[in-house]
Amino acid sequence: MQRALNAGARGYLLKSMPPQQLLDVIRQVHAGKKCVSPEIAVGLVEHLGDEALSQRELEVLQQVAAGHRNRDITVRLFIAEETFKAHVKHIKDKLGANDRTQSVTIAVRRGTIQL
Repeated sequence: MQRALNAGARGYLLKSMPPQQLLDVIRQVHAGKKCVSPEIAVGLVEHLGDEALSQRELEVLQQVAAGHRNRDITVRLFIAEETFKAHVKHIKDKLGANDRTQSVTIAVRRGTIQL
């Protein structure tokens, strides 16, 4: 949802919306307004103040999500193992995760990365 809106989507709907509400949203978007259902808005606001991951942190997280070992990731990204560990720590801190697996889960749920 967040990726779609960042990419320029003017609205975001749920399949479970009542037909009349669906038509209203389509009309509003057609009129040039942005429209997001209240359920979606709550989800967006929850993460509004979250600190964004840097490009390098996203690269590290993608490698972790792909199941690569630390050593393999450092070789692929041309970074030292200590640098890798620092990136993982920053990722966990920014996402509020307890470990790297939870970091991947949170990032996928938020749409930050894809599997």
